[in-house]
Amino acid sequence: MTWTKDPRVELYIDALPGWQQEICHQVRHLVHSVDPEVEETIKRRVQPYFVLQGNICALLAAKTHVNVFLYDGAMVPDPDGIITGGHDNKTARTVAIRKGETLNENALADMFRQIIANNRAGGWRKLKREQAQ
Repeated sequence: MTWTKDPRVELYIDALPGWQQEICHQVRHLVHSVDPEVEETIKRRVQPYFVLQGNICALLAAKTHVNVFLYDGAMVPDPDGIITGGHDNKTARTVAIRKGETLNENALADMFRQIIANNRAGGWRKLKREQAQ
């Protein structure tokens, strides 16, 4: 699979320790494999974001883990329990991946697909308003 790589995302990932690079490359490839129209960019000056008619996810490397922020408004089901933080957050939840952990690619890909579908339907904010009516 090929996609247009943002060189700023490359710089962000290349500056990380090897184990974090591996996780970031895995997530990056996974989100692009879900939909060929996904684009990558940098927001907040240095943070890699993956977008398609709205934010899908962002990467943030911390000292002991890599955070994958899922921009879903807490609407997307998590039957596999991969969400590790932000359960009550109104905008994004987090999947933290630590050194040596295996990423549940199937569960994360399913979440990416649902976030993309929600974005194409107008975004989670619109969908939540419609559900409340």
